[in-house]
Amino acid sequence: MSDATTHPLTAHPLTVHPLAAVPATLFDDPTAEARWRARFDAVRIGLPDPARDAPDRTVLVSNESGVYELHTWEVGSGERIQATDRADGTTHGTLSCDGTDLWWFDDEAGDEFGGWRRQPFGSTGPAVEALPGVAPGYPAGLELGERVVVAGFADDDGSRVHLSDDAGTRTVYAHAEDASVGALSRDETRWVLAHSEAGDSRYPELRVYAVADGAIVVELSDGPGKGLAPQAFSPVAGDQRLLVGHERRGRDELLIWDTATGAVTEIVLDLPGDIDADFYPDASALLVSHTHTGRTTLHRYDLGPGSLTELPAAPGSVSGAIARPDGAVWYRHSSAASAASVRALADGVDEVLLTPPGGAAPGSQPLADLWVEGPGGSIHAFTSRPAGIAGPLPTLFYIHGGPAAADDDSFDATRATWLDAGFAVVQVNYRGSTGYGSAWRDALTERIGHTELADITAVHDRVVADGLTDPARSVLMGYSWGGFLTLLGIGTDPDRWAAAVAGAPVADYLAAYEDEMEPLRAYDRALFGGSPVEVPAKYRDSSPLTWLDAVRTPVLVSAGANDPRTPIRQVENYLDGLAAGGHRYELYRYDAGHGSMVVAERMRQVAVELDFVRRILADLR
Repeated sequence: MSDATTHPLTAHPLTVHPLAAVPATLFDDPTAEARWRARFDAVRIGLPDPARDAPDRTVLVSNESGVYELHTWEVGSGERIQATDRADGTTHGTLSCDGTDLWWFDDEAGDEFGGWRRQPFGSTGPAVEALPGVAPGYPAGLELGERVVVAGFADDDGSRVHLSDDAGTRTVYAHAEDASVGALSRDETRWVLAHSEAGDSRYPELRVYAVADGAIVVELSDGPGKGLAPQAFSPVAGDQRLLVGHERRGRDELLIWDTATGAVTEIVLDLPGDIDADFYPDASALLVSHTHTGRTTLHRYDLGPGSLTELPAAPGSVSGAIARPDGAVWYRHSSAASAASVRALADGVDEVLLTPPGGAAPGSQPLADLWVEGPGGSIHAFTSRPAGIAGPLPTLFYIHGGPAAADDDSFDATRATWLDAGFAVVQVNYRGSTGYGSAWRDALTERIGHTELADITAVHDRVVADGLTDPARSVLMGYSWGGFLTLLGIGTDPDRWAAAVAGAPVADYLAAYEDEMEPLRAYDRALFGGSPVEVPAKYRDSSPLTWLDAVRTPVLVSAGANDPRTPIRQVENYLDGLAAGGHRYELYRYDAGHGSMVVAERMRQVAVELDFVRRILADLR
């Protein structure tokens, strides 16, 4: 019989759960053991983000110290300095317009709740409070001007925006619904708010405010079910055009909104998929990053003639791109087969811009595309398999989070580790994923969780029929929303999966709603059409806890003690239910938030996950 204890964070009696041990090694072969560790230990460098008025001063994220931290990089001298040094890492930062200061967000042990701090560029500190007197919160946008700072925050009371200028710091917006700071004009006379005062945070509307007196300048709304996303103001002083993402025809597109006249000009591009864009420095063109079916192309769109030119970027996935004053394009690229690199594209020449110390991580296997007809239409999935091994194979269904996200052709050290261990890996862009149109993204609301799982089931049936997958050795794993789908999947279809791994999952949806950060409560209300009080049956139907009695699949659950997105209490509720039902399960608990930015900790998690599944599958023989 399990003993009871009191958890220090939740202060109520809890079951003592069986803890997963971290194996000393994963592979008997020393070469394979060294390879998987090298993939995680390899230094990763993010895309440098330049100061607005000093583009040769940049900030980037790197794990060179073993923890993901902010580094400053002076392009001319090449000097790169680790600026932050916190136990749980720091990844949220930007530079002041003149590049003299680094601003970074300071939270407590990954809980995402805190405030902004600043320190001199090129230094390791000291950091001081950037907005004295402003209450802490969850970050909701930050725009830095030469004379103006606009900072958004969220807390249990909703959203608020603070503006700081020569007149002092003051609250310029507050509302119970979700909102964020979207952009600040180059002349710093107006700023943009993306808000969901109508109650649906998935489809924000835009409002422009005057900095001087807080007056509303102009507003833009596309109505219910059609969101607007502020991309950037023109970088030319006095030019009040705002680049905006819209979905008026059921997919990602762009428009330019002249906030001085209210005129809207749509930019029609034959690019079906996700679109990110920004102005070139002289505002004559847009740099467009287009991701479709998991792969990215870069384009220059010249606003005058309205012409679109594809840039010769490397094939694969691009996680960020910026246009430089000299006309070059910097971008961060990777593919499933090759680790990420920061590259520069100029005059048709594509070359590595920043070389990480120690060289790139060892490569892995490429992805193959798979299209499967499912209950809601054609489903796109990726498959990868170990080199030289015939099927049917033990197969990991590696489910992405979000849900408004997508798997793509990018490097993933976790996937590579499972491939080295002899598993095929399948990744499904289920209904709810981005990049396949608005209707596909929004279709999960038909029955949240169950809709996505129907697509995963269809793909699983297909890879079994194709001979890739051994149905008796099929494993379901995901993090965040993927962890939620994992727990719901082993409850609603318990005979399909031999083992399961749920990382940072929604496990008890009603308790999760009570404890999660307010921006996620707003998202859940939008997703379900109300709160648990208003639509309780929907939350119960989608909660893994509701389906717990049917679970027969052994499951490993990993969770962070300080997670504000999938809080620990609701995970403990689910684990208590597993214990009471005599289910086979293990817990891996770590002291961080929604995941960890410490390389060694992430390696421990992967080792625990693969070891757990191996033990479960070995017992089936």
